[in-house]
Amino acid sequence: MKPLLVVRSRWLFAGACFSMLVAGPQAAFAHRSSARPVSELLVDAANGTVIFAAQPDALQRPASLTKMMALYLVFDALEAGRIQLGDALTFSRKAARQQPSKLGIAAGKTLSVRDAVQAMAVHSANDVTVAMAERLGGSESKFAALMTVKARQLGMSKTHFANASGLTSPGNQTTARDMTTLALALLRNHPREYAVFGTRSIVWRKRRIANHDHLLGRVQGVDGIKTGYTVDAGYNIATSAKRRGVRVIAVVLGEKSIQGRDLRVAHLVELGFARGCGGPRRHGAS
Repeated sequence: MKPLLVVRSRWLFAGACFSMLVAGPQAAFAHRSSARPVSELLVDAANGTVIFAAQPDALQRPASLTKMMALYLVFDALEAGRIQLGDALTFSRKAARQQPSKLGIAAGKTLSVRDAVQAMAVHSANDVTVAMAERLGGSESKFAALMTVKARQLGMSKTHFANASGLTSPGNQTTARDMTTLALALLRNHPREYAVFGTRSIVWRKRRIANHDHLLGRVQGVDGIKTGYTVDAGYNIATSAKRRGVRVIAVVLGEKSIQGRDLRVAHLVELGFARGCGGPRRHGAS
């Protein structure tokens, strides 16, 4: 997808070695506490083979990983010709009132679909996401229902979306396994559009906005996909990396800090390539 916004595309690859972090004991979904587990899943993208897993089916809040599914439906709509990259999205009052992250577009103003896709993937813009949801679904709630239907079609059996952005709602839930399924579906079904998740930064109103994914350009081979945070979700990330023709997908949900999340997922990436994808599972994986 050729972006309209100014994109910084230079990559700085550097190898990394990380210490192993161990997920905590399982706790109830309803309350976030120090005992609530961190979910991890690492798979070989070629065949879905599990390399490492810890609490992969524990229910978690998706936060802005929700936008992976929102963008999946946008890519579907573009492929079907229901919208075009040059189309203009008009912002409703509801869209304009969304909490950050946001671009801050006023009600009644417009943004192209091309720029909207960039803003959703790179800046995780909630105002833009709601405007897109209203365009494609008629309302955010109807679009969220379509997202859940698509989740079931893709085999995401434990995921439910109550909104398009991932902002806090008791109706939002997912698992590391389901988010890994979604990441694989994006790669397989929308390989050209997937590249937007690797965009390092965009420029909006003369301000450069960096991608929230800190692994881009820091861990060799990482080229997406999405980060997320809300108070009830903790720090989430879905990451895809490719080296020497081998690709792995790593998902971490429910970490308690950005640094912990980034360290944990970076370790998973290194583990995936060090063990050689397609080999035997790590002890305890499921």
